[in-house]
Amino acid sequence: MKIPPKYFNIFLLTGLIFLSACSSIQFPDYSSGIIPLYEQPSDWKDPVKRDEAIKTFAKVLTGKKIFIDPGHGGEDRKNKSLKGRITEADINLRVAKFLKKYFESAGAFVLMSRYEDTAVDLKARSELANNSGADILISIHHNASGTADDYSSDYTSTFYHSNDENYDYEPCNRDLARYIQRDLSYVMRNSGGLGSFDGTYSDFIIYPKEGFAVLRNSKIPAVLVECAFHTSRFEEARLAFEEFNEIQAWGIFRGVGKYFRAGIPVIKYEESLSVVSKDSTKLIFSFEDKNGIDEKTIKVFCDSLNTGFNYNKEINLMEVSPGVLSRGDHTLRIIAANKNKIYSFPFYRVFKIE
Repeated sequence: MKIPPKYFNIFLLTGLIFLSACSSIQFPDYSSGIIPLYEQPSDWKDPVKRDEAIKTFAKVLTGKKIFIDPGHGGEDRKNKSLKGRITEADINLRVAKFLKKYFESAGAFVLMSRYEDTAVDLKARSELANNSGADILISIHHNASGTADDYSSDYTSTFYHSNDENYDYEPCNRDLARYIQRDLSYVMRNSGGLGSFDGTYSDFIIYPKEGFAVLRNSKIPAVLVECAFHTSRFEEARLAFEEFNEIQAWGIFRGVGKYFRAGIPVIKYEESLSVVSKDSTKLIFSFEDKNGIDEKTIKVFCDSLNTGFNYNKEINLMEVSPGVLSRGDHTLRIIAANKNKIYSFPFYRVFKIE
């Protein structure tokens, strides 16, 4: 049958609609390369630019100690993608190894909870980090949908422990999470999900009032990164590529580098200026920060209770007088942020009243 030219487009459109309704029709697979699975970040695909970026971050990362925790491993290998192409434990380790390489190339010292496919006790992960002398802890994971038939859920998220309503909440953890989340999400071209404005989440969302054990038990700044959903059809296709895993690591590396570059306030106890006695205790502290301290962010606690203080920005000294205290040990805690809104690392000072 010869189709008149004026009816050809109508016939073609009708045929395409019919074919698309047939279950036997095969559409292009993302992994075929017809549609790119991922983009190479401009500062990564060019070796010269990559080296320049590493040298820039080396200015703030040299000498830093980073602890990386690749989640799962060993006997814990049950988290697999839909078609079984990838196992989460393996992808976590692969990203971690690439991340280790970038940190070391920038002059940082890196320790990991595991270097191969071995099982590490959950409690031991945070203990290893606490005892390592590391500045920060990064736990690497890949998420999974809560339902077996959900193949589309996919986003990047970074978790921090607790929330600002609780005494154990450390704002520095959320700072670190925000910096990592922004760059990781960007290089992966993933959103941060609908449950958070910036893609960072308190771990209380998953385990109310408890959070993740590896974050809850950490005494150093710590975050847990859920890079993507390995249960997603799309992610299963691209997570299998080592180059993409390296790009993931590049995003985390960039985020951490930018975090340290923003400057982190350092709190120091001035013992020679302080007086500790039963009748009158006066503790003196100083701050080190190139950007200056935002006075409105300073909080002081003595034995978990809000305590008054006097901060003299002209001489950069803060006096804390907790009042009359009972004999024994007491704990002073200080929180402060610089003018970039970056908070100090966890700071606790134990002193004793004789």
